[in-house]
Amino acid sequence: MEIRQPIHSDHAKQLDTEGLRREFLIDGIFANGTINLTYSHVDRVIAGGCMPGTEAVKLEAGKEIGADFFLARRELGAINIGEAGIIIVDGVEHEIGSREALYIGMGAKEVAFASVDADKPAKFYLNSAPAHAAYPTKKITQEMASPETLGDSETCNRRTIYKYMVPAVLDTCQLAMGMTILEPGSIWNTMPCHTHERRMEVYFYFDMKDDGVVFHMMGEPTETRHLVVRNEQAVISPSWSIHSGVGSANYTFIWGMAGENQTFSDMDFVPMGDLK
Repeated sequence: MEIRQPIHSDHAKQLDTEGLRREFLIDGIFANGTINLTYSHVDRVIAGGCMPGTEAVKLEAGKEIGADFFLARRELGAINIGEAGIIIVDGVEHEIGSREALYIGMGAKEVAFASVDADKPAKFYLNSAPAHAAYPTKKITQEMASPETLGDSETCNRRTIYKYMVPAVLDTCQLAMGMTILEPGSIWNTMPCHTHERRMEVYFYFDMKDDGVVFHMMGEPTETRHLVVRNEQAVISPSWSIHSGVGSANYTFIWGMAGENQTFSDMDFVPMGDLK
């Protein structure tokens, strides 16, 4: 498990391209038969992925967690972007198809990930946050995920937001997760942009061609920077940072949030004239 320390907004202004990528970009999320995780000190969020091969892969606590098992004081969200898979939670198997999700509450002792067909592996993208109460494990299909279509083709941001883990769908302690799918011809994930002081966020980009890129805009609204992001990479976004992106073609991304509240509309929008 890789550890990332928090970065003050004043510090981020001094970083060059390599420095920004080192602190905020997460790469190598999927590797055959293993779990790769990054532990961010920003709200103690963990992000990563598991691509099971011929055998199930167990979620281990590791010394970074400081507990007997991974979910002793945590909750976990998993969204499958690959082929059909199975998540085993304390001996109970949950079949998770492509674009389906599973929420696992605090207290689950044994968690493992498997692919139905090792030649067509599942790809479970994972987010985990500290938890204070135990909520039931629950599967969420894309149809259940409170879809909302926003934007239009004229501004190149026609997109559908699927809210897999929000209060209207299920109870969690603080973790919120969802998926945004951009329509062909749309390349902006959100603009005008916003921040939210009460929550951090992790953006995971996928469904991109090998030569495709997304320019992920970050930084304070008056001190913006960017990261060039490629397929199946993620970006840690502190609460002081905008998180907007524009791609060379349409793409899909998963957003995960943790912090003070779960109010999806709690955003501090930035007037276009204030961006620098």
